[in-house]
Amino acid sequence: MKGWLIVNNFVDSNKSHTMWSMFMESAKRCNIELEIKRTGDLSLPIGASFGNLPDFAVFWDKDIHLGSRLEEQGLRLFNSSRSIELCDNKVITYMELEKHSVPYPLTFASPKTYPSIGYNNIVFAERAAEKLGYPLVIKEAYGSFGQQVYLVSCREELAATIRRIGSGEFVMQRFVQCSRGRDVRVNVVGDRAVASIYRYNEDDFRSNISNGGKMKPYDLNGEQEKIAVAACKALGLDFGGVDLLFDGDKYSVCEVNSNPHFRSTYDCTGVDVSEHILRYVGDNL
Repeated sequence: MKGWLIVNNFVDSNKSHTMWSMFMESAKRCNIELEIKRTGDLSLPIGASFGNLPDFAVFWDKDIHLGSRLEEQGLRLFNSSRSIELCDNKVITYMELEKHSVPYPLTFASPKTYPSIGYNNIVFAERAAEKLGYPLVIKEAYGSFGQQVYLVSCREELAATIRRIGSGEFVMQRFVQCSRGRDVRVNVVGDRAVASIYRYNEDDFRSNISNGGKMKPYDLNGEQEKIAVAACKALGLDFGGVDLLFDGDKYSVCEVNSNPHFRSTYDCTGVDVSEHILRYVGDNL
């Protein structure tokens, strides 16, 4: 069986290279001929044929246009371009979770504006704040590693944060106080959770390891696994990283990642998510 690992043309970090290497080593153990392809390697005129395609591709990027073109020519992507699109925009993510009754914190979406106008009044946000209470969380629709997530404590901070965002889409969300600085990252492949870690940060409301968070192995209970798997199914994912909040005596979905960085999970648990993904690929072609 032959496949491509499709990665971003411009990303060149040690962290990314490490994950790609993990995929390549896992491919050998799974008897898969895997070749790394940069998205720039596949830059062809719109409508042009990509030629001889492999049996599958692990699409480790968010280039929706390229992904859909490859699918139109018959290449099976893990994950699909549609599922990546649903995860990439947080507004759409929560809309899909709602359709499938997957729990998440109370969320408002910003109205559409335009780059030449911006949010020239914030009445909509003030109304949302009345329902959400302070502090509340603002998340830009596009973002990774917690870098576009803000904790807002008052109207002045609300206005300043929206000015900082400019004209981009964002959501306003209830702040789950009992999950401040902590969550569970669940790596789902197919119909099951294959590895989970507890992430915590005593100095930040975000638990991301990249923001200074710490981690330890975590044993999921049945309800947590059920919600994590349901979130991936709602978004059509073959695999994903689901961040779960401790929401009182229940749990809710914070975010869902279509191409989760799993090196931290490996360092913490010894579980190589890349091998689980490739074995899933082999079972589902």
